[in-house]
Amino acid sequence: MKKILLLSVLLLNLNAKAQRFEDYFTDATLRIDYTFSGNTKHQEIALDKLNCSPRWYGKRRRLTEVPVEGNGQIIVRDHRSDSIIYKNSFSTLFQEWLSYDEAKTTPRSFENVFLVPMPKDTIDVTLTLYDNRRKPMASMHHQVVPTDILIRKIGYDRQTPHVQLLAPKDSTACIRIAFVAEGYRPAEMPTFISDATHAMNAIFAHEPFKGLKDRFSVVAVEAPSKDSGTSIPSKDIWKHTALSSHFDTFYSDRYLTTLHLKDMHDLLAGIPYEHIIVLVNTDHYGGGGILNSYNLSMAHHRLTNAVVVHEFGHSFAGLADEYGYDFEQIPIYPHDIEPWEPNITTLTRFRDKWADMIKKGTPVPTPATENNRQRVGVYEGAGYALKGVYRPMQDCRMRTNESPDFCPVCQRAIARLIDFYTR
Repeated sequence: MKKILLLSVLLLNLNAKAQRFEDYFTDATLRIDYTFSGNTKHQEIALDKLNCSPRWYGKRRRLTEVPVEGNGQIIVRDHRSDSIIYKNSFSTLFQEWLSYDEAKTTPRSFENVFLVPMPKDTIDVTLTLYDNRRKPMASMHHQVVPTDILIRKIGYDRQTPHVQLLAPKDSTACIRIAFVAEGYRPAEMPTFISDATHAMNAIFAHEPFKGLKDRFSVVAVEAPSKDSGTSIPSKDIWKHTALSSHFDTFYSDRYLTTLHLKDMHDLLAGIPYEHIIVLVNTDHYGGGGILNSYNLSMAHHRLTNAVVVHEFGHSFAGLADEYGYDFEQIPIYPHDIEPWEPNITTLTRFRDKWADMIKKGTPVPTPATENNRQRVGVYEGAGYALKGVYRPMQDCRMRTNESPDFCPVCQRAIARLIDFYTR
C-alpha cells in the first residue's frame, strides 16, 4: 500500500510539472480566427488566420481544466507528446442561430475568435462544437507552428487608447475585463469613460463580485466610431461604428449584438483583456451575452446597469436565462438532457447541481408560493421554457431586471469560477 501511495504522489507531481505554463508557452497570445458556417443539416469549421499579440492575460494554472462545459471547447495538444496542455470552453452566436427556423433552409457563416497562450513548439488544435444534446456536431483539427511567417503580429507597436478603471491586488492572478466603446465618436469618449465606470460599479455592487473585487483588473478601451449610436434595422437606421453592432439580431428587436469579432479583437490587441463588455452608445433597450466571447449592452437606458450585470452573468459565468415564454420559440434544452449551465436543471442529473443547497423537507419540484419566495428550491420555468426546465429561486438577476441580486445558487457558481481563475 505504501509503494502504491508513493507512486500515486510521484505521478501527481510529474503531471503537475508537465502542466507548468512556462514548459510549453511563452508570455504572448496566439489568436486564432475561424469561420463557422452551415445550417441545421451540416456545419463546418474553417481556419481563417493566425495572430500573435504581446503578453498572455488568461489563466496560467489549471490549464487543462474548464470550470463550465460550454457549447464548445478548444483543446491544445503538444505535438511531440500528444498531451493536452491547454483547454477552454465557449459558446457561439452561430450555435444559437441554429435553433432558429432560418437555419433550416439558409446556410450562414459567423466569425469566431479564440485566444490561447503562444506555444514554444508545434501544437495540435482541436475545436469542437456541441449540439443541445451535448453531442459533437462539428469538429476541426489543425496544427500551429509558432515560427510560421504568416502569423500576423498585432498590438506590438500600436494600441487603442485605454484607461485603467480598476487595478487588482495581485496582477499575476486576476481576471481581466475590457469595456469597449461602440458608437462613440472621438469627442464622446469622456461620456464613454463615465458610462464604463458606472457599469463597472454596477457589477461590483453585486455579490460575489463585491467581496472579490480585488481579484479583477478593468480597462476602458476608447474604440472610435464614425457615427454616434448603433444600427436599428427595424427602423431603417444604419450607422458606421467600430464594431458594426445592431439590434434585431435573429429578428428579435431587443437582441443587440455584433458579428464582427475580428474587428473587436483587432481593437483590443496588446491591451490586457480576457473578458469583453461592449457598451453601445444608445438609449434603445437591448443586449446580449455569449460565454467566453463577449457581452454587449445599451449604455443609456434606465435598465442599463441591470442588463450589463445580467449579460455578464452569461458571458463570464455561463449562467442560463431563468425565464420562460408562453410559447417556447427557442427549444434549446431537451427535457431528457441535463443542461451544463449551473443554474438550471431538467432534473435528469439534479444531484450535480444545487441539491446540497435545498433544506430538508423542501418539495422537488417546489411550488412558487409566497412562503417559498426566499427559499432555494426547484421552480418550474427556465431556459425559455415554462415546463420541464427548472430554476433555483422564484426570482434572480438571471430571471428579471427587477431582482436586486443573483440568487444563492448563481452567487456560488460565480464565486467558484472566480476561485478557479485566481487561486
